[in-house]
Amino acid sequence: MSRGKRFKGKMLDLILNKDLKLTLISIALGLITGGMILLVAGFNPFSAYQLMFLGMLGSSRNIAWTVVQSTPLILTGLSVAFAFRTGLFNIGVEGQFIIGALAAAMAGYLLNLPAILHIPITIIAGMLAAGLWAAIAGFLKAKFGVHEVIATIMLNWIALYLNNYFLEFDFFRRPSSESSHRIQESASIAIGWLRDIVGPAVRVNWGIGIAILTVIVISFILKRTTLGFQLRAVGYNRDAAEYGGINVNRNIVLSMAIAGILGGMGGALHVMGVSRQVSVLATMEGFGFNGIAVALIGNNTPIGVLFSAFLFGGISYGGRNMQNIGVPTEIISIVIGAIVFYIGSYRLLDIVLKKSKRSKGRNIE
Repeated sequence: MSRGKRFKGKMLDLILNKDLKLTLISIALGLITGGMILLVAGFNPFSAYQLMFLGMLGSSRNIAWTVVQSTPLILTGLSVAFAFRTGLFNIGVEGQFIIGALAAAMAGYLLNLPAILHIPITIIAGMLAAGLWAAIAGFLKAKFGVHEVIATIMLNWIALYLNNYFLEFDFFRRPSSESSHRIQESASIAIGWLRDIVGPAVRVNWGIGIAILTVIVISFILKRTTLGFQLRAVGYNRDAAEYGGINVNRNIVLSMAIAGILGGMGGALHVMGVSRQVSVLATMEGFGFNGIAVALIGNNTPIGVLFSAFLFGGISYGGRNMQNIGVPTEIISIVIGAIVFYIGSYRLLDIVLKKSKRSKGRNIE
């Protein structure tokens, strides 16, 4: 092998680390699997994917909708990733999203404040409510050993019915409807001048800026602070962390509370920027459960979550464009499910890559 080829190979390995390689391979395999299903169903996969990517990025309106769809997924994915990095599986981010949205809708409608105060107070209301909600699961795990998966699944359903319960009250529910009163304009984070450019139907808002800033803050906390070190230490090995003087139980509750704050922020921003209200829920909306997939695709890292949320949101929104040639929307769910499946098969892909490298090395010798 020439020196030039070796240098290129080293540079490629430096740019594409193992985790990123496996994620990109998983995404490619997911798209290939979806393409094969499209082919079997009688559709041209190249035409279908072309329509999907045009639906994602083909115009300023489509880009704006992709960003809007991705914003809550950044925060719900970040919530799952943060908990996972600290040794917890936060499957309750769906309920935390609902509680955050409910609290924000109440604060946004009931309070009469100038925008400079109303906007941050509404966001904080959603964050604190969801943080306290998630802390219940953390407390149950720390105090009684109740597994967070069981606790958070139950809390999801309690959150859903609590949302519906509050919508029974006349002070909050809009007459002759199944929705709450709309939040006041002083609590809205919509970007009016940008809506004039991309179209009035697109709910562009400042949520994406807040979400990206939150990704940076969480990344800094995990990597550069004593709190982040303690939380990660508990996640890696609780016995060793306790031996090192770290209060394990306190950190479990704190980790779940922070994860809940992130999920609640997603719900609050969605209400303030997109829905402007909450409605009676017959079933889960899916923002939290999709956040689990986003976290897995992003390898449970804050920066990875940011990019995977855009991928997930883009595929979800752009995929609707495939209906122009008669492709059912279920194909999009199959593509996303296939990507998550291949990422879940992390070890298998890793073994395949290692074996291919070994066989390549033998051939060179």
